Amino acid sequence: MVTSDRPGPLHRSRTLAPPGWSRWLVPPAALSVHLSIGQAYAWSVFKPPLESSLDLSGTASALPFQLGIVMLGLSAAFGGTLVERNGPRWAMFVSLVCFSSGFLIASLGAATRQYWLVVLGYGFVGGIGLGIGYISPVSTLMKWFPDRPGMATGIAIMGFGGGALIASPWSSKLLEHFGTDSGGIAATFLVHGVTYAVFMALGVLLVRVPPDGWRPAGWEPPRERGRMVSTADVSARNAVRTPQFWCLWVVLCMNVTAGIGILEKAAPMIGDYFAGTATPVTATAAAGFVALLSAANMAGRLLWSSASDLIGRKNMYRVYLGVGALMYLAIAQLGDSSKPVFVIGALVILSFYGGGFATAPAYLKDLFGTYQVGAIHGRLLTAWSLAGVLGPFIVNKVADHQEAAGKTGPGLYSLSLTIMIVLLVVGFIANELVRPVHPRFHEPARATEAAGAGAAPAQKGTDR
Repeated sequence: MVTSDRPGPLHRSRTLAPPGWSRWLVPPAALSVHLSIGQAYAWSVFKPPLESSLDLSGTASALPFQLGIVMLGLSAAFGGTLVERNGPRWAMFVSLVCFSSGFLIASLGAATRQYWLVVLGYGFVGGIGLGIGYISPVSTLMKWFPDRPGMATGIAIMGFGGGALIASPWSSKLLEHFGTDSGGIAATFLVHGVTYAVFMALGVLLVRVPPDGWRPAGWEPPRERGRMVSTADVSARNAVRTPQFWCLWVVLCMNVTAGIGILEKAAPMIGDYFAGTATPVTATAAAGFVALLSAANMAGRLLWSSASDLIGRKNMYRVYLGVGALMYLAIAQLGDSSKPVFVIGALVILSFYGGGFATAPAYLKDLFGTYQVGAIHGRLLTAWSLAGVLGPFIVNKVADHQEAAGKTGPGLYSLSLTIMIVLLVVGFIANELVRPVHPRFHEPARATEAAGAGAAPAQKGTDR
C-alpha cells in the first residue's frame, strides 16, 4: 500500500497564503466563526420555554450558559498551545464540530426531555467550541495586522458581541414557528446546529496564515516609545510566570465581572429601578434596552480597541476601569432620578466590557510578542470563566438578599453597584502595576524563528 506524506487539508502548512493574498480576507473568516459562537449571548431566549416545558427553575435553565462560559475559558487555556501549533484552520474546524454538535446533542436532550443532555451538549461540548473558536483567529490576525492589532482583533471579537443581535430574533422566530414545547425547542436547536456548521465552514475554507516574517509594505516594527510595545517574544509557559500576566488576569476579571453583572440582569434591573416612578419601564422597553446594550457591547469592541492603537493599551484600560467606576457611581447615585443617566451609564459600561475583550489580545501582543500570543490569550480567558460566574452571582445574590430584607427598586442593587465600583478600582490598580516584561523571560531569537515550519526570511507584502 502506498502512503503519502502530504499533510492533510487542515494542516498549518496547507493554509499558507499565496503571493498577493489580501489580508483583508482574514477578518471575514474570523467573523464567520465569532458571529456564530456569539449566539451564546442569546441563550436567555431559550430560558422561558425550557423552564415551562421541562419544569425548570431559573437557576437550572441558566446552567448550560454558565457551563459554556466556564468551558470557554478552560478549553481556551488548555487548547491554546494546540491552536498555535496546528494553525487557525484546524482550530476553526474543531470549533465548528464542537459548537454544532453541541446543538445537536442539546436537540436530542430537548426531544427526549433529558435536560442533562442539553447541559452536556450546549454547555460542555458546545463550550469547548466556544473557547477554541474564540482564540482561533487571534494570533493570525495580529500577524496579518502588526500595524493595527487592536483594530484587527476588534473586528473579529466584535462578531462575538454582535452574534446575539442575529441569534436572538432568529431564535425567537424559530420558536414561534416550531413551538415552545420540548419538540419545538429540539427543532430550533437542530436548525441552529446545521446552519452554524455551514456558516462557520466559510471561515475554515477562507482563513490563511502569512509567510514567516511577512509584514505590510512600508511598515517597520515600532520602537519603544513609552507605550510598552515589545519587539521580543515570550512563550506561553514563561508568560504565566510573569507578574504582568497575572496583573492582566486581574484586570480582565474585574472588567468582565462589572460588565456581565449588568448584562445578565439588564431587563429586570431597569424595570425595578423605575417601577415606583411616574414613568415605569414596560417589558417591551426593557427588551429594547437589552438590545441597546448588545449594540454597545459590539460597537465598543471595535471602537475602543481601535482607539487603543492610538493611545496605547494601558491608557485604554485606564479609561475602561476608571471611567467605568464613575459610570457605576452615577447610576448608583442618580440612576433612579434620570432615565438618561441610567441608560447612558449602562451603555458606556457595556461598551467598555466589550472593548476590554477586544483590547486584551493586543495588550498581550505588546507585552509578550506574537510568538505564542494565542496560547497566552487562551490562558488569560480563565479570568472570563470566573467572571462569568462571579458577576451574575453578585448581582442576583445581593438582589435576592435585599428583596428578602424588604427593599425594592434601586435598593435591590445599591450594594452590588458599590461592589462593582470596588472591583473596578482593584482592576485599575492592577493595570497600573503592569510594566515591560523582564528580558529573562524572552525567547532566544532562534527559538522564535523555529516556531513556524519552514521558516523563511522576512518579507514584505502588499497592504491590501
